[in-house]
Amino acid sequence: MSETTAQRTSTCTVTDAGPCLKKLRIEVPADVVTERIDESLDALAMEAALPGFRKGHAPKSLLKKRFGETLRTETKSQLVSTAYSEAIEEHKLRVVGSPISESLPDAELESGKPLVFEVDVEVLPEFVMPALDKIAIKKPKFELDDKAISDEIEKICLAEGELEEREAPEPGDYVSGHGIMKAGDTVIHDIPGAVIQVPTENEGMILGVLVSDFAKQLGKPKAGDEITIKTKGPEHHEVEAVRGQDLVITFKVERIDRIIPAKLEDLLERMGMDDRKQLEDAIRNRIEQRASVEQQMLMRQQVASHLLKNVEMELPKRLTAQQAERMLGRKRAELMYRGVDQMEIEKNIAALRQASAGEAIRETKLFFILQKVAEDRGVQIQQAEVEGAIAQMAFRQGVRPEQLRQYLIQNKQIGTVVQQILEHKALDAIIASNEVEEVSKADWDAHVKSQKAS
Repeated sequence: MSETTAQRTSTCTVTDAGPCLKKLRIEVPADVVTERIDESLDALAMEAALPGFRKGHAPKSLLKKRFGETLRTETKSQLVSTAYSEAIEEHKLRVVGSPISESLPDAELESGKPLVFEVDVEVLPEFVMPALDKIAIKKPKFELDDKAISDEIEKICLAEGELEEREAPEPGDYVSGHGIMKAGDTVIHDIPGAVIQVPTENEGMILGVLVSDFAKQLGKPKAGDEITIKTKGPEHHEVEAVRGQDLVITFKVERIDRIIPAKLEDLLERMGMDDRKQLEDAIRNRIEQRASVEQQMLMRQQVASHLLKNVEMELPKRLTAQQAERMLGRKRAELMYRGVDQMEIEKNIAALRQASAGEAIRETKLFFILQKVAEDRGVQIQQAEVEGAIAQMAFRQGVRPEQLRQYLIQNKQIGTVVQQILEHKALDAIIASNEVEEVSKADWDAHVKSQKAS
C-alpha cells in the first residue's frame, strides 16, 4: 500500500450519471468518524470555559450536552470537505461548477458508524480536437477615410459636451431618476440616480434589461412623473430572480437632459492642441490602433467558428448562473478591450442577456475547447500581461489604469480579464500556425455575406 493510499480517510466509487456528470459515492469509515469526533471533543475540552469550571476542566459529558450539535456539524463539514477533495484527487476528476448532493443534508454523523453520502459533479467534457494547421483565415484590410475621422471628432465633442435640462424628452435625450424593478412582490433592483436614454427606435434599455416596445411604454414623461415599464426577464440573466419573470419597473423621473456637444475650439483648448489637424492626427492614430485590435478579433472569430463547427462534445446539462455570468463578463471585457464606449457596452450586454439557450451553449462549448488548446500549447499568463491588458482597456475607455483596475476588482472581473487573455493567446497561437490571406474590405464584406447565407 502506497503512502498516499495509506493516508486516505475515505473510499469513493464513481459512476456515470449523464453527459459530463459523475456520481460520487463516498464513505468515511466508522473508525475515522469516531477518531475525528473524539479529536474535536478533546480540542473543545482544552479551550471551553463553562461556569463553575476552570478552563480545560469541564466534564466531556457536559460539553457533549452543551455543544454536541455544533460539534457534530463542524466535524461533519471537515470530514466531508476532506473526503470530497480526496475523491477528486484519486479519480483525477476535472470538476466544473459546484457539487450537488441530495443525500448529504440527511447523512448523520455518529461515533461508531460510517459517514456515507453521494455527490453529483459536472466534469470537463471529453472531445477530439480537429487539425488546426489548415484553417482558411482572412484578414480584412484597414481602410481609413476622412468621414471616419470626422465621425470620431463628433463623438468626442458629444462626450465632452454639457447637459442642457429639458422639459420633455426627445429621442437620444437622457432621463434620470429613481428606478425600482420588481418580480411580483420581490424587489430585485432599487437604484436612485438611474439613467435611461430615450431610444431613437422602439427598442430601449432600462435597469440593464432590453424592452422591445420601450419607446411606446416610456412615452414623453416630464420631471415628477412616474412611469411603469412591463417586460419579461431574459432566460439567461445573471440574476436568477430576473430569469423568465414578469418584471414591473417603476421609474420616478427627476430630470431630463440633452447633451450639447462641445465646440471644436473649446475642445482643442481643453486638450492642449493647436489646431484641428493635430486632433485629426491623434484620432487617426487611435483609430489605427483600434482597427488593429478589430482585425485580430475578426481572425479570432474565424478560428473560433472553425473550432465550434469541427468539435463534437456533450455538454453539462446544467447551464448554471455562474456560467451565464462568466459569459456576460467575457463579452464585457472583450468590448472594453476593443474600445467600445460604456453606453454601447451596456446595450450589448443587455442584448446578450436576451440570448437564446443556443448562444449560451455555444459560449460554454468554446470555453472548454480553448481551455484544452491553451493546455495543449502550454499557454501561460504573466502578471505583466494582465497589467498591460488593463492599461490598453483603460486607454480605449479614456480612464486611468488604476481606476479601471479598481473597478474590475470591485466587480470581481479580474478573473474574466485573465481568462480573456488566455483565450486570446490560445486563438493567436492557432492563427500563427496558419497562413493568413489579406483581403480588401469589399471582398471581406462579400465573405461575411456568404457565411451568413450558408
